[in-house]
Amino acid sequence: MVSDPVRARLLDLAAERAVSLAALSRMLGKNASYLQQFIRKGSPRKLEEEDRGKLARFFGVDERELGASEKSRVEDVEGWAPVARLAIGAAAGSGVFNEAEQGGEAGFDTIRFSRRWLRALGLDPSHLAAITVTGDSMEPTLRDGDEILVDQRRAPLCDAIHVVRIEDALLVKRVETGRGGSVLLISDNPAYRPIECAPGEVDVVGRVVWKGGRL
Repeated sequence: MVSDPVRARLLDLAAERAVSLAALSRMLGKNASYLQQFIRKGSPRKLEEEDRGKLARFFGVDERELGASEKSRVEDVEGWAPVARLAIGAAAGSGVFNEAEQGGEAGFDTIRFSRRWLRALGLDPSHLAAITVTGDSMEPTLRDGDEILVDQRRAPLCDAIHVVRIEDALLVKRVETGRGGSVLLISDNPAYRPIECAPGEVDVVGRVVWKGGRL
């Protein structure tokens, strides 16, 4: 059992997001055992400021939860929630696989959203992530290069736009349930035909709740 509250909190956050310490270490540009040694062996004694900031932004938590003092905070984020931008893409087309996923979801930046706005939509920033759309199958709703906000909380499947994984393909589609529990993946672009899948063939990553892109 880990007694240090910072190390215990980091373990809890990793478990909540189902991401390994090795993947988080690689996200920080460290060797795979870096955070394991930090938690189990106490080396380093505390997280470097840059590493702590990246982890806090990835998990959408205050840096103080990971050992920052009040004095060390660079900016007041009380009214704003950081959401990790992930270095993976969801294909609005025939489907692609981004190699970044092989090492876990890699956060390279953040977008800040108003906490009040998120609460009004019933969204929890700790379960949100931003990824980029590739392809044209969801046009005109989603265009190539649009950034989408994905709510990764586990919830009953509803008829909405979701990011889903099928084998090695990460897709963004409208999801509808069909007869016998089958799942239909529907494109807004009529040039693409619906894809019918058995429930076990589709892994729902999350529901798309917002989009942003260039005019």
